[in-house]
Amino acid sequence: MTPGQRIRIWAFGAVAFLVMLYLLRGVLLPFVAGMAIAYFLDPLADRLEKAGLSRILATTVITLVFFSLFGVLLFLLIPVLEQQVITFVQRLPSYVATLNERARPILLEFYSHLSAEEIEKLQNSVGAYAGTVAGWGLDLIKGVLTGGIAMLSILSLLFITPVVTFYLLRDWDRMVATIDGWLPRHRAELIRFELKEIDRTLAGFVRGQATVCITLAVFYGAGLTITGLDLGLMIGIGTGLGAFVPYVGMLIGLIASVGLAIAQGAEWHLLGGVAVVFAIGNMLEGNFLTPKLVGDRVGLHPVWIIFSLLAGGALFGFLGILLAVPVAAVIGVLTRFGLDSYLKSSLYHGGEDS
Repeated sequence: MTPGQRIRIWAFGAVAFLVMLYLLRGVLLPFVAGMAIAYFLDPLADRLEKAGLSRILATTVITLVFFSLFGVLLFLLIPVLEQQVITFVQRLPSYVATLNERARPILLEFYSHLSAEEIEKLQNSVGAYAGTVAGWGLDLIKGVLTGGIAMLSILSLLFITPVVTFYLLRDWDRMVATIDGWLPRHRAELIRFELKEIDRTLAGFVRGQATVCITLAVFYGAGLTITGLDLGLMIGIGTGLGAFVPYVGMLIGLIASVGLAIAQGAEWHLLGGVAVVFAIGNMLEGNFLTPKLVGDRVGLHPVWIIFSLLAGGALFGFLGILLAVPVAAVIGVLTRFGLDSYLKSSLYHGGEDS
């Protein structure tokens, strides 16, 4: 078989896989979620095996503990979050009045330097842009919801994901060995090396960054609640989990916290508390958590991660968001391999291949 024929076969397989993924995107969510959880927990299962437990016993213990803790956490958090949302809705009119009162002097000063025609144009422009941004936001939310978080998908996540996680975690090593046996023999070592690079990238980012996010969610949630910020727990958890997207989660959380603190009355102790919480959180993340748990060898640029998450969400909804980082890792490793091959080739040097 010629190299051109092999390339065509692999290209056809990749296209067929993407088409099937797109057609089945509505039912794949619990399976992808189960695979992600199994991948996350596989090192723990390996450690329990080395400690003397059988694989099935280790899998049973890990699956039960993981989903039990997750269920207890939801049981404890949902009533608190619900109460915070109710309180926020009740106080929303006072927030709007406070923000309007504080913004009026600034707007009056700004409008005093403009003519009536310029003010009208500015108001029309702001209204048009606000409508566009709101439309984008609604389209994004609609795409995510229709792509995966409908009632049926929620039920499938609750009941199917634990089962998928158990079986995948139990058979993980066997599946890896089976796939290894399918590799083309003449390229097996090279493919194994690249797969190890992909695994190293995913392990460094997904496992490491997930631990960072959980730690930050606990810190921000507790810190903002202690400061007295309304919706502090919800914003804190969202900020911590949003740290999965570098810089973006922290920035959105800071803006939301400062805006809500101003709407609450802008007391100095509240604004100061918010500033202290985010300063400590940023220091904790940048100097301790990320260097220790993620490191600098991941090779996934923050801009690439943000783009992959947005593209995955736009194409496949919530399923695409789950698949975005693994796909980004694969593309990143393959791109580095292709670039390295190009730099060693005659296409770059102009002579014989090195």
